[in-house]
Amino acid sequence: MGYLLPSDYMTYGLTADTQDSWVTAASAMIEAYCKRPTLMSASYTEYLRVSRHTQRVRLSYGPLISVDAVQARYARPSRLFLEEQSFAAEFSEVFGLPGAWAIVDPTTLEVSVPLGEFRFPWNVMGLRYAEAEVTYTAGLTTVPDAVKVACAQIVKNAQATPGLNVKSSKLDTLQTQYFSDSLLDSQVKAMLRPYVAERMA
Repeated sequence: MGYLLPSDYMTYGLTADTQDSWVTAASAMIEAYCKRPTLMSASYTEYLRVSRHTQRVRLSYGPLISVDAVQARYARPSRLFLEEQSFAAEFSEVFGLPGAWAIVDPTTLEVSVPLGEFRFPWNVMGLRYAEAEVTYTAGLTTVPDAVKVACAQIVKNAQATPGLNVKSSKLDTLQTQYFSDSLLDSQVKAMLRPYVAERMA
């Protein structure tokens, strides 16, 4: 998907006759740099470790829109917990909770949309989760100006570089050198930084 519409070309410094393929290529470079299939709203499913002490999970893609489904695996209780909470230890042994997967109602989670994370609710037995499989919706609902400017800048950088990204070429030795970041310069990377995935999918 292109992050600039033909009606946006002149507004963001491109000529009206700019070919759509330039914008499509620039948009693909943005998605590759941000390590995600699209910046727009999409559904993701991730398998994540849960912090034992805080019971928080930070999601890879943002901005977070909603947490749709969660199943989590109970952690094995620590030795100290087993010694202090003998009833809870017996309860977990009887029902085989350590290592078992449980479906968690997303409405019971403490979700922080700005931080792109959630926290599991306190468990009356003091049992904690170790890992979770989360399905959530994240991404942009409208393309912000920063992404449009970055897309236009990549197109301008590509159009201004002869042979696209070629720095030098020698035919006698069949050698070609490339600029490593001439299309996605530091200014473009700074504009895209908020949209880069936390982890590689």
